[in-house]
Formats: sequence, structure tokens, C-alpha cells
Amino acid sequence: MPSRDQQRLRLAQDIDKVLGKKFGEKLDLLDRGSTKALSAWFLGPKAENQEAMARMLDKAFRMHCADRLLYVPDDPVHVTQTVKDSDDYKTTLADCEQHLDTLLEMLRGSIPLSSYRNQSHMYWDITLPGFVGYVAAMLYNQNNVAAEASPITTWLELEVGRDLCRMLGYTVPDRDDKTAEIVPWGHITCDGSVANSEAMWAARNLKYFPIAVAHALEHSALKPARNMRVTLPGGEREALRKLSTWQLLNLGVDEILRLSPRIVEYGVTSSELDKVLEDYTLQNLGLAEFSTRFLGDHEYAARPVVLAPATAHYSWPKSATLLGLGKHSLIPVETDLDCKMDMGHLRTLLDECVARQQPVLQVVAVIGTTEESAVDPLDEICEIRNEYRRDSLEFSLHLDAAWGGYFASMLHKDPDAAEDERTPTAHLCPKVLSAYEHFPHADTITVDPHKSGFIPYPAGALCYRNGSMRDMIRFTAPVVYHGGVDPTVGVYGIEGSKPGAAATAVYLSHRVLRTNASGYGKLLGKCIWNSKRLYAALITMAKPNDRFIVEPVQRLPAYREGAAKKWPKNKIEAEAERQRARLDACVVRKKNSDIEQDAETMELFKKIGSDQNIIAYSFNFKHADGTLNTDLDLANQLNDKIYRRLSMKIQEFEPGKVPDEPMFVTASEFTTAINGDKFVDNYMARLGLTKRRRKAPASVKFLISTTQNPWLTDVEVSDKYPDGNFIPTLIQVLRNTVNASIRELEREIPSRKPRPKRRGGAAASGG
Repeated sequence: MPSRDQQRLRLAQDIDKVLGKKFGEKLDLLDRGSTKALSAWFLGPKAENQEAMARMLDKAFRMHCADRLLYVPDDPVHVTQTVKDSDDYKTTLADCEQHLDTLLEMLRGSIPLSSYRNQSHMYWDITLPGFVGYVAAMLYNQNNVAAEASPITTWLELEVGRDLCRMLGYTVPDRDDKTAEIVPWGHITCDGSVANSEAMWAARNLKYFPIAVAHALEHSALKPARNMRVTLPGGEREALRKLSTWQLLNLGVDEILRLSPRIVEYGVTSSELDKVLEDYTLQNLGLAEFSTRFLGDHEYAARPVVLAPATAHYSWPKSATLLGLGKHSLIPVETDLDCKMDMGHLRTLLDECVARQQPVLQVVAVIGTTEESAVDPLDEICEIRNEYRRDSLEFSLHLDAAWGGYFASMLHKDPDAAEDERTPTAHLCPKVLSAYEHFPHADTITVDPHKSGFIPYPAGALCYRNGSMRDMIRFTAPVVYHGGVDPTVGVYGIEGSKPGAAATAVYLSHRVLRTNASGYGKLLGKCIWNSKRLYAALITMAKPNDRFIVEPVQRLPAYREGAAKKWPKNKIEAEAERQRARLDACVVRKKNSDIEQDAETMELFKKIGSDQNIIAYSFNFKHADGTLNTDLDLANQLNDKIYRRLSMKIQEFEPGKVPDEPMFVTASEFTTAINGDKFVDNYMARLGLTKRRRKAPASVKFLISTTQNPWLTDVEVSDKYPDGNFIPTLIQVLRNTVNASIRELEREIPSRKPRPKRRGGAAASGG
């Protein structure tokens, strides 16, 4: 009798054949062209497409109801007309509707996400097909934990996984190709934090798998493969059993994933191998017993580390803790003045690991930090990885592209596009473009459809360069993955039950907005464009007579390039002033079409702003006599007041009232503990603040504007918006808010308690 897994596999294969035969290209996402009208991709800031959305939702609901009627039509009806005429029935429905009315009134107080004025968190509107797809599938309430519980939505999730892998740069073979040894694989998770945890989990099990196999080869059942040879990072060949612990801990990812199928080639059955390995692998034994049995006196072998930039998401220490590695196993790599991973410090940490023979599970590169939108220099990280391979140090490379992953769609040309059609990468920074071109070298990539994919929550994803790596988190031996249909996606990852509606939302959105330059690439390209225009307006916002200055975290190109070329300070400042003047004259006051036709301005435009579409910035104020405030505490108070005026005031919340804040931003702070002394000192100096005492901890508050509205500089031309640009409205809101906050702060300054008077030449002390 076939096993349950075999039954599941046959079911999935049958579904795949039937769907493919009936729907063919209608279902296949890869290499399909995109629709063209961005105006039809969303409900719209003012619900302009409400009739179209209502029509689609009604169609989905009616189809679902029809399916209930079609299934065994002769089964009895329960809710008869007699039931509907009863008082209890009528009262219950009326009660439900009354509570719905209350709920709808409450929900009116939510942040208006789709507004031009929402420049806050990493969310905006959701795509129309994403919303409709989610609701349509939600009515069927499919659970993608197993194919028999979700035959259609599981298939859709696998299709989405293939499409995400392709978008991120992995080579995805044809569905029927049985010859490819390495096939990427992706699946939907509830969010990026879970995807990051899964990636670390797989990397940990992968790192120690060769040790388990080397010892398992002593078992009599594996005798035919006892002298199996492997290829080391430097290219040498050696028998697996003869390798040192350090060598076993530093085999290449693909070499490790070939171990099990190679043993099977010696005549050992998969079931025999599986049974033997149960007594050897880390996932079965746990780190404590595994270390006792196999690591012996190797002091650092049981203390693996993960290297990630100091700006990495808080999910990383959580993941290390959940896996039993401990928070301290996550080693922060210092960042530079642009909030990117510092390559010199990365080399220092890797050198220390080599010297101690301490295994490196992963190096994590962040592709779009959640506060500064900084993309780590992936091209340099890949170069460093190859360099250390020659020193026999191997590690898994993970990209936390939860925010930035979908921007990779900009690199893929639409197969239906005209040859001369301009690509969205035309205004992307060359260094960032290079990072995206190196995506295929990463072993695992986290990407969140519910962030820059504009999909309803929850919809994260994890993609593997080599699909066999996912088997490292199953309690079975990995086998060569030839691209066949899996029995389920539920056996991989951390979640159990998961909504098929999330995968369906991603699928339908990808079907309408393709993951190429004409779909998501066009959408996100416009977001980057608008973010750069907002940056230009911010950097030129403060005029000589204003009582404030504004300093974006993202430096003007003059400062970055001048420092690299070691220009004198006066030359850097002169170039920065020239760039500000050009941005003011040729970007802030121009239409989009005018900017695009100005070659010199476009060269500068590519280099300004963040790597994607989040801008971080701080304000400082001038005293009445025109001198700039030098007190960090007062500057922090000012930025906090601005934030409070431009965010939801929960304490003043009125149920049923639509928010009336003129604009929404969010805020955070830089600290010496996380961002480092060098960055904080530099940013304080740029704000004109007094240099902190040596080693004294400090934090600098800042504001964040996330621009996910593609229409921000493309509104209908009118007397109010003669250039079709909404950004001047936002800048005026900021100006008014900053001035009001300065006035409020100045009223409070005199009321602060004076410092204690000195007595006998010494300050009064409390202890």
C-alpha cells in the first residue's frame, strides 16, 4: 500500500496535469507579458475603481455560492424560507448587521494608507487583483499545510514560488525538464521574520550535515559508500571520512546537498539512508548531544556564528534565540556612513573566525533596510566570499530582501515590450543595480509580497537557490530535486496551517502585474522616482531666512564621492552647493518629462536619495538670534514633536472619525550601540550638534518617509497642481509643522528647571 506521502505526491501530480491541460498558459506565470494600465492596478486614492472592484468581488462571491449549489445538488437545504421568516433568524441577522455598522465606524479611524499624504510605514495600498484574489480564495478557506486540504491553492503557491525565484534572478528550468540538477524553489510564509528564521535553520542544519554523514558512513548499511570522495572549496578531492572537523564544516552548499544522492548511487536505498541518518543528524540529536558525540575537543565548532549588518531587522536575534544558538551568536557587522555593511569590518570578523576555527553559518546582506532603504554592497560581499573560499572558509549567503526583493523585477524585460522601451533601471544607482545583478549568488533570499509586492497580509516568502536545501529542515535525507511537483508545501518551514488565500493573492497579482519591467518594475520604478523627487525637495527645503535646517541621512553625492576621492573640505562643500542648486532649479521646479530630457540632471538624479524609496531625515532649529542649536536633547525634542503632529494620536482618538492629520510619517532613532560611534558622530556634526563626550552613549531621533505611491508626481494638472506634482503640498505641510513645533519648543525651554548652582567649586550631587 502506498505511503501517505506517496498518495499526496500522486494527488499533486494529477492536479498539475489536469490544471495544465485545461488552462495551459493561463496559469503559467513565467515569461508572460504584463498588463499596461497602472491606473487599473489599484482601487485608487479616492476609490476611483470602486465599480470595477465591486464587480469582481460580486463575481467571486456568486461563483462561490454557485459551487455550493453544484456540489451534490440533491442534498437538503437547511436555511429554508420558514427559517428565514422566524423571529430568531431575523433578530440574529439584524444584530450581526448592527455590530458590523459599529465595526465599520471604528475602522474609519484607520490610517488612510492609499492617500498621497501617507508617507509613513512600509505599506500603501494593496493591488486590486491581490485583494480580489485573497477574498475569492478566502471564501473556500483552503489550508496550504497539505495538498489534500488545498489542492488548487497549493498548486498556486508552487507556481508563485517559481515566479519569485525567477524574479530574484535564479534560473528556473522548464516544468518538464528532468535533467537539471540544481533547481530553485520558493514558498509563501506568513512574513519575512519567519522566512529569515527558516533560512537560518536550514543553514545551521546544512553546516553540520557533513559531520553527520562522515560518521554515519561507519555504519554497516552504508559500507558501499564508505570511501566516497568530495570536492573541497579549493578544488582538491578527498575522502569524506578523512576530512578534519574544520574541513567538514566548510564544504560548499551544493557539495553538501549532493552527499545523500551520491550515497544512493552506491546502491544504498533512500529508506536505508534515511533510517541510518536519524541517529546522526543535528536536527534529530540536538546541538548538545551532537557536540558531545561528534565535535569532541573542538572548542569553537559548537559555537557557530551568523554575521549580519548592525542595521539588520530585529527578527535576526529572535531567530538565533529560537534556534538555541543564542543572541550573542549573531555578530553585528559595522556599517558605514551610508548605513551599508562595512567590508573592512566583515573581513576582520571572518579573519577572527578562521583564526579560531569557528564555523560561520551565514553571512546576511540586507537588501533594503527598513529605516534607511540601504542596500548592502552584494557584489563586494560575493567577492569576499570567493576570496575566503580559497582559505577554506565556507558559509551560506542569505539576502534579507523582505523590503527590497520586488525591486529586482526592474531588471527583467517584458517579453512583449517594444525594443526601445525605457527600463525602470534608467534612474537606479549603478552600485545598487550591481547588487541586484548578484542575487543569483545568494543561497537563500527572503522577500515579502506584503511589502513592496502590495499584497494583503500575511504573505512573506523564502526562496532557495538550490531547492534541495529545503530538505535540511525536514526529517528526511535530501534527494536530488528535479523540479517535480511536491506532495505539499506544508512540510517545509515553520508554520503548520497557513492560508491558501495568501498564495492566491500573490498569484493573481503576479498574473496581472508581471514581475518584470512592465509590471512591478514599472510600479516600483515610479516609487523610486517619486522618492528621489521628495529627497530633492527636502534637501532644498530650508532657505536662508528659515528657522530650521533639514539633514537627510542619505548624503548628497558630493559628500560620498568627495570623501572617496579625498577632496579638500572646501571643494566638497562647493560641489554640494552646486548639486543643491541644480536639484532646486532642475528637479524641484520641473515636470517629470522635463527632468527626463535633461541628461546632466538625470546623471545626478540617479545618485541622490536612498537606494530604494525610504528617506530618513532630521531637523534642527535656529535660535532667535540666528545661531544653530547645538543641544542634542533639544534637537531630539523637536523631531519628536514633528512626529507627534504627523502621526496617529491614539490618546486623542475619536471613534468613528476619519483622521485629520495633514500628513503621516514615522520615526526612529540612531544609537551608538547599534549604528556605531562613527556614524552617530558624523550625523550629529552634519546637524550642527555639539560633539558628545568620548564613549558617552547617544541617540539621534529622525523621521522616515516611505514613498510607495506611484502617482505622487503624476496627479491631474490643475490650477492647484500646475506641474502635476503633489510633493510641494507635502513640503508645505512639513514646513508648517516644523515651524509650529519650533514655536512650541521655545515656549517650553524657559520652563525647564535651572541646573543646580555650584557650591564650593563643585556641582551639587545627589550621591
